[in-house]
Amino acid sequence: MTEAFVGIGSNVRPEEHVRQAVKLMRERFGRLRLSPVYRNKAVGFEGDDFLNLVAAFDTDLGAEELNAALDEIELRCGRQRGAARFAPRTLDLDLLLYGERVDPALRLPRKEILEYAFVLKPLMELVGGHRHPATRMTYKEHWARFQGDKSGLTAMELPDL
Repeated sequence: MTEAFVGIGSNVRPEEHVRQAVKLMRERFGRLRLSPVYRNKAVGFEGDDFLNLVAAFDTDLGAEELNAALDEIELRCGRQRGAARFAPRTLDLDLLLYGERVDPALRLPRKEILEYAFVLKPLMELVGGHRHPATRMTYKEHWARFQGDKSGLTAMELPDL
C-alpha cells in the first residue's frame, strides 16, 4: 500500500462538487483523511472563489492507475476536458504525492505544493511533520518559509464532509 495525497479544488458550485468528490473518492478508495477546507481567490484568472483541501488515503493502485481513477471522478462531477488551464473548474483532483516517489514524468511531487498557499497550507495542516520527498524539509518548515501570497486564504467549515 502507498499513501497518496490528492488536492481537491472547485470554484463552480464548489460546496456541491467538493462534497460529491469526497463521496466518490470514499467509494473508490475507502477511508480518507481530510485537511481543513480553505476558501481562496482564483489564481491566474478572474473568477469565483475556490474551495481547496487535501485528501490522503492508502492505495494499492499504481500512480498511473490512480491518476486515471481521479480523472474518472472529475468527469463524473462534470469536469470538461480541453478547457483553458486557468479557468473555472467544477472539480480539479491533482495527485500531489504518491509515497516518496519523485518522478518528473508523472509530475510527482507536484510543484504546486511549494508554489501556492492553497495547496501547501491544507497539506501542512494534514501532515505538517511529513517531509517533502525532494526537498526533505517538513511541510511545517515549508509553510514557515513560504514567500508566496497567503492573503485571501480562509479556513471554513464545510458540513457533511
